[in-house]
Amino acid sequence: MKKLWNLYSYAIILFVLSFITALIMIIQLGGSGKSDYIKITVNEGDTLWQIAEEFSNEHTLSVKEFVVWVEQNNGILSGRIFPGDELVIPVVQENSAKKPTELASSQN
Repeated sequence: MKKLWNLYSYAIILFVLSFITALIMIIQLGGSGKSDYIKITVNEGDTLWQIAEEFSNEHTLSVKEFVVWVEQNNGILSGRIFPGDELVIPVVQENSAKKPTELASSQN
């Protein structure tokens, strides 16, 4: 047994550490899915920065972190959003109805 450990100790340690890391990641990422967050509909004139500021007291991210999170989790390239787009934002849903929230447009 000692000879086996001497030959494969690095491989065994690497395997155990990989398994533990994967387990931790599954627990961390599985805890809050996109379904726990609110979904909003983009209106004419809305920007990601405005949306981040509008919901600023409902999340703990900076405006830049909020924008990056929304871009990554909604597949947005170069920060461009369009009226009618539905976005998942990092604001935890309070009620059980889970209806989309419509934002008021900044243009009249």
